[in-house]
Amino acid sequence: MKIIAFGGSNSTQSINKHLATYAASLFENAEVEVLDLNDFAMPLFSVDLEKEIGQHELAKAFLAKIASADILVISLAENNGNYSAAFKNLFDWSSRIMKEVFQQKPTLLLATSPGARGGASVLEIANNALPRYGAQIKATFSLPVFNANFNLEENKISNKELDKELQDIIKASF
Repeated sequence: MKIIAFGGSNSTQSINKHLATYAASLFENAEVEVLDLNDFAMPLFSVDLEKEIGQHELAKAFLAKIASADILVISLAENNGNYSAAFKNLFDWSSRIMKEVFQQKPTLLLATSPGARGGASVLEIANNALPRYGAQIKATFSLPVFNANFNLEENKISNKELDKELQDIIKASF
């Protein structure tokens, strides 16, 4: 079983990439590939630019990575209550090539933030929208107050109750 995991942020210190990496590590007998959105940086999408340059090769590469997965683990950053610009741009370019960007892959959808809501707004938006683009969302999980509940040195959730909740979600849903 192959898992593609990524954080929906282009921050080099992405807390969502940390959460996605950790969550993917909880799947038994899985090969995990963690993507970095910086490897898929493209100019800001517009239909005019698409007409000029065509389908972007990095969007094609991203779609190929998704195609190689059995399961997706996506942890979305929340910027002003919505997707980060980096994720949205990659999503926009990719959806012009293939509407079902997430290719009917079983998906664990996550979010975290430094705040108490743990990216709840972006998680709600994505949970409603991404199935229209081929994400088979099997479960969602929000990690509030990242800095208090995640140990960066050990790259794992430090809050025992929240860690058990995520582990139970994975066992029950996948």
